Amino acid sequence: MIGPYAARPSRRVSALDLLLLALLAVAAVRIGLPLISGGGYRWDWSVIGRYTLRRDPAGRLVPNVLLQGLFTTLRLSIWSAILAVVIGLAMGILATRKRLLARMITRTYVEFARNTPPLVLVFLFYFFLGEQINAILGIERWASQLTPLGARVVSILAAPPRQLPAFVSAVITLGIFEGAYLTEIIRAGIQSVPRGQNEAAQALGLTGIDRYRYVVLPQAWRVVLPAAVGQFISVIKDSSIVAVISIPELTFQGLEVMAGTYRTFEIWITIAVMYFLLSSLCSWTAHRMELRLNRTVAT
Repeated sequence: MIGPYAARPSRRVSALDLLLLALLAVAAVRIGLPLISGGGYRWDWSVIGRYTLRRDPAGRLVPNVLLQGLFTTLRLSIWSAILAVVIGLAMGILATRKRLLARMITRTYVEFARNTPPLVLVFLFYFFLGEQINAILGIERWASQLTPLGARVVSILAAPPRQLPAFVSAVITLGIFEGAYLTEIIRAGIQSVPRGQNEAAQALGLTGIDRYRYVVLPQAWRVVLPAAVGQFISVIKDSSIVAVISIPELTFQGLEVMAGTYRTFEIWITIAVMYFLLSSLCSWTAHRMELRLNRTVAT
């Protein structure tokens, strides 16, 4: 229920909660203490600082490979999420149409994408369809003709020009894979809008596009938002699979640093914390947006 009378979760701590917390604390101490003090492993966290920040020839602190990988993960996730939203919106609207052909197209796409491992899709698009897509779009030729300023802008927004074909293949793969889930989310959001709203808009003379733009989608947005944000977090986590095609995102950079330093635990713990912080920031932002949206609806 939305509004001031919505049910609020209880903040009381029960005995079961305390018992579970105690068991988790005991398990953490039991597992973590031998890792920290035993086993003959010498921890060296200084390697994290060296590979997170470095000094350029001018003496300024600049991102090193781990932070660069985090930024690449963020850029890859944003572009993939944009493509997934476009695909999900188009397919979600088609899925609500009355025509059988439209629903068959969306169902075929959703079932194919959701039942195919994302790693297989990465290999499929990179090794089999990547060259055709790059030839059609002319990405490699366009990237080779960029000016130094253009190359810098492209590097900031997406990837260095020499990595752009692989980056585009990764974006398309993740966009298609995540778009299948967004299709179902958006379809459910559209179908949650009472049919009378659409009929009333049609009676007022609104076109099909205007009905979706002004009546259906604004109401569906409230239903779609929590699940859509969860899917964006899934994009962030799933982006790690493109390390297999040498996209220098966070997981790939972590593998490179680990191969050169042999600091397995330190590197992977740091990478896990980075993914956790990035996902938590997205969740917090979405929660704030949802609260503001609920207040707007209540007033």
